[in-house]
Amino acid sequence: MKSIAVLILSAVASLPGTPASARTTTAAKSTDYMLSVAELHSGLQSPWGMAFLPDKRMLISQKTGQLLILSADGKRILATLGNLPAVASQGQGGLLDVTLDPDFVQNKFVYWSYAEPGTGREKGLSGTAVARGRLQGESLQAMQVIYRQTPKVQGNGHFGSRLVFGKDKTLFITLGERQKFSPAQDMAQSLGKVVRIQRDGSLPKDNPKWLNPKALPEIYSLGHRNPQGAALHPLTSELWISDHGPQGGDEINRVQAGKNYGWPLASYGCNYGEPVGDECRLGGGRHAPKFIEPLSFWVPISVAPSNLIFYSGQTFPKWQGHVLMGTLAGTALWRLQFSGAREVKRERLLAELGERIRDVEQGPDGMVYLLTDSGKLLKISPLPGRP
Repeated sequence: MKSIAVLILSAVASLPGTPASARTTTAAKSTDYMLSVAELHSGLQSPWGMAFLPDKRMLISQKTGQLLILSADGKRILATLGNLPAVASQGQGGLLDVTLDPDFVQNKFVYWSYAEPGTGREKGLSGTAVARGRLQGESLQAMQVIYRQTPKVQGNGHFGSRLVFGKDKTLFITLGERQKFSPAQDMAQSLGKVVRIQRDGSLPKDNPKWLNPKALPEIYSLGHRNPQGAALHPLTSELWISDHGPQGGDEINRVQAGKNYGWPLASYGCNYGEPVGDECRLGGGRHAPKFIEPLSFWVPISVAPSNLIFYSGQTFPKWQGHVLMGTLAGTALWRLQFSGAREVKRERLLAELGERIRDVEQGPDGMVYLLTDSGKLLKISPLPGRP
């Protein structure tokens, strides 16, 4: 699978309508639009997740453990929320995703995932956890941990973890296998799984019924490596995720209840240290019939996918229904078009920025907002009058 276009970016000194306080603005070209890339904020500390409040202010998580409120224009930090639990901020761990309750206007609940440090007998270990609290002023009240990945293990990689509410208001949590490989197939552990819980941490009655008596009841699907992107399909309400491969083999998957996605037994990627090529693909590469085939994958080099969204706004009408996915090692934003579950087109965007794109979100204004590992908040908009 090859990119259909390599983008050309050119720096410009100024653009019509650009706020004077915007630090820099660049122009970028896609096959459908000329794009304005405005830097709204810089100096964030390893930002990871983003959510828009009803008044258009932004919640941004920093991997170092802070949850910030930014102004609606993204240029000012208004508050650092207090009363968050401690995080294991090492390697890929720390404060991770953030999202709002489907009924946030009524209940004010904010949810966040994080690498939770172990205590007592688990000291030195860590695991992905999810907590929630009511946003009141500049703090989170009534905080409670509603889910903990089991078991806690050593290491500082592959925590996942995106949070997505289903149409029925249940919560999907994507969980990495913590670089331990085989636990992704172990039903007695939640490493390398997508789990599904109620908003208070209880279990939905219609979760998959597993034949394995040791299976954890929250498991929705298994065989995942490090899924760091997740979104609901706008028409089917199915969960789609992006997952990291090893050397190559990054995937986009449509998550189906009770299904196995193959890691570490099948991958279009190769183990680290092996010569990249078809011969070293894990399990021969092809997942079917025992496992579920990915909808899209990247070979031979990994792009390291981060979050993904289905674009649904009016600002980019030609992109409606398309997947926008950030990449880390790939330092680009990918746009993918699907016909049902079949990929029909892909385009690599913003490559010349050279930024590791950690999060992609659609704003209330229909613009596309990006967080980068370099600490930037970027806004993508179409240039007026330019197709």
